[in-house]
Amino acid sequence: MKKENQPSKSSRREFLQKTAVGVSAMALGADIIAKTTPWQQTGIPTRPLGSTGENVSIICLGGFHIGSVAKQDEKEAIKMMHTAIGEGVTFFDNSWDYHDGGSEEIMGKALAIDGMRKKAFLMTKNCDRDYAGSMKKLEDSLRRLKTDYVDLWQFHEIIYDNDPDWVFDKGGIKAAIEAQKAGKVRFIGFTGHKDPAIHLKMLNKEFDWDTAQMPINVMDAHYRSFQHGVVPECISQKVGVIGMKALGGGAMVQQAGLTAEECRRYALSQPISSLVCGMGSVKDMEQDIAIARNFKPMSSGEKYELEARVKDVAGDGRYELFKSAKNYDGGYHRKQHGFS
Repeated sequence: MKKENQPSKSSRREFLQKTAVGVSAMALGADIIAKTTPWQQTGIPTRPLGSTGENVSIICLGGFHIGSVAKQDEKEAIKMMHTAIGEGVTFFDNSWDYHDGGSEEIMGKALAIDGMRKKAFLMTKNCDRDYAGSMKKLEDSLRRLKTDYVDLWQFHEIIYDNDPDWVFDKGGIKAAIEAQKAGKVRFIGFTGHKDPAIHLKMLNKEFDWDTAQMPINVMDAHYRSFQHGVVPECISQKVGVIGMKALGGGAMVQQAGLTAEECRRYALSQPISSLVCGMGSVKDMEQDIAIARNFKPMSSGEKYELEARVKDVAGDGRYELFKSAKNYDGGYHRKQHGFS
């Protein structure tokens, strides 16, 4: 007979299985970082994107910020994108709703010049959950981006608890699969910044995701942590992890006293394929390119020291309000769910 406080054989077996998965994920995570190519080969180091067979630059040019640049100076935005490609930043981020389509339009103009489209791994995002809406969003994006396909199409802002069910029940995933079969989409993923549990719900759906995008930063280690709760599951499923919000929208540098370099380096020291960087100026772009080229993974000790420095201010989420406050949710998605 089992003693009162002795774990059952089944619980011990589950514990050992979870431990084995955790150890395996750690090993695979270390392997992802180890596969970072030297910058001399491609201008910017690259890493494998999950099991897609593609290698992408470890920093990705953010679509929202380049759209902001274009509002002030369209020629400057185009020049920045061309410079980024020339320097090796070939992973380009965008979304259907950034600046009401303006970000896709300016990126489309830039990539249509001198065959630049063939040099970029192009990602954009779908804001709808249903079949008809998703198909329309894709056609809108392809038209604006002046291309007949995107390399990666992600369901944008999976941030409400019922979003995963909506994507599958309303036909969004059906649209993505059809688009992939038609050659309009090469790979399929999803994004979100709210709660690790929602990401896990998406990962547990009956679909082989290519990518998942999520907040990856030093504060995340202490608050609703994606790097602890979601990244290991992505690694075990061979889903490429795309990081974002490494600077917390700038607050971690402007208010928490951290430097952009240590924030970026910490994020890139996690087992992610690429980190989306908001480059709002030439200076920002030059800084991020230099950080990527000089990148050396933080040791366990360095990561622990940085995490310890921010522990007291990280645990209440003050620098990651996008995880808790609805006013950080996109307007299209708030309206979709009936919020003002």
